[in-house]
Amino acid sequence: MSDPNSSAKQPLAVQLVAGQTYAWCRCSHSKKQPFCDGSHKGTGLMPLIFKANATKEAWLCNCKKTKTAPYCDGTHKTL
Repeated sequence: MSDPNSSAKQPLAVQLVAGQTYAWCRCSHSKKQPFCDGSHKGTGLMPLIFKANATKEAWLCNCKKTKTAPYCDGTHKTL
């Protein structure tokens, strides 16, 4: 499995809808960051599939180094 590169060094604010399933990009190749568009094929990395438990704004990691995927934990501040 490859180690992902960062898409950017700041998180992205997104609106999540309760009960909806999302695919968070782990490979950083997606053109639809922070979500997967299938660009991971051949990288050995798969998206993280998650379901929103509430309708809310969330900050999703875009540096791909968070310990709380898919949510930002501030790791980008140390890169």
